[in-house]
Amino acid sequence: MNDSTAPEMLAHITSLTPTNRIGRPEEVAEPVGFLASDRVSFSTGAVYDISGGRATY
Repeated sequence: MNDSTAPEMLAHITSLTPTNRIGRPEEVAEPVGFLASDRVSFSTGAVYDISGGRATY
């Protein structure tokens, strides 16, 4: 997803996250897989922030 992002921009974005790094694909895939599984069949909705803490509202 960030292959075309300029290195200096990526460094800036990374510096803004409390985790101080870019997320890995499996860190997004794991919660998505869980939420799509039968283990969560009783849930009718959820909002998860998978931004490493970057999302500030």
